[in-house]
Amino acid sequence: MSAPTDGNPRADAVAVDGASIECRFVGERNAHAPALVFLHEGLGSASLWRDFPGRLCARAGLPGVVCSRRGYGRSSPHRHDPGPDFMHEEATIALPALLRALGVERPILFGHSDGASIALIHAGTFPGQARAVVALAPHLFVEPVCVESIATLARAYRSSGLRERLARHHDDADATFRAWSGVWLSPQFAGWNIEREVAASRCPVLAIQGEDDQYGTLRQIDRIAELRPGTQLLKLSGCRHSPHLDRPEDVIDATVRFLGGLGLAQESPPA
Repeated sequence: MSAPTDGNPRADAVAVDGASIECRFVGERNAHAPALVFLHEGLGSASLWRDFPGRLCARAGLPGVVCSRRGYGRSSPHRHDPGPDFMHEEATIALPALLRALGVERPILFGHSDGASIALIHAGTFPGQARAVVALAPHLFVEPVCVESIATLARAYRSSGLRERLARHHDDADATFRAWSGVWLSPQFAGWNIEREVAASRCPVLAIQGEDDQYGTLRQIDRIAELRPGTQLLKLSGCRHSPHLDRPEDVIDATVRFLGGLGLAQESPPA
């Protein structure tokens, strides 16, 4: 895994179990440095991270890889319609296969929203595999505020401009939105919960959430700290569901301090 040294991610397609997975590589792989693996949100993609991975990796002095899951971005379509266990499938089947294809061992998982939940499930299912998890606005269980926000989004999908914005980042925006919203709004998903997996994880966790998150209450990250004493929490005022976009410098500073405290990063001063 390598990339140009100017900090600009290099896009590539990686073959994983017969699928083409869109990946963007940041920095140069170093046998002595762990890689940051960025896991996107429910409507996200590699490109929707914008310049955040490059900025974080530069500050932390670490290489990174930013990927679009199947059915997202420029990756292959879903193999089948996602069901209520889709995040568990991603965490226990798709992510391990991707890491093997990339040759990444013991990554630092940096996830946002659904991607944060996937990171936490992976860490709990395979204790010791991830060096650390940084979870932005994770979901541990389904809250009414999340379902209500997604229902509002679904009603306005075609009239709000969301469809056109997503089409700039996904090969099939309609399929991506339908698959994601369909699961979250299904009655079968109401009891979804990953508290057991969080409790089983052994790696250090930094959990970050905006105080104005429209998709979840602060109970989500508070529960991580209850299940995993020693978890570091950061609650950001004036911040909604995307802390890395709303408060990027605060997220970068907190992440670099967290990883530096674990001996996993050497902070370089902000540009």
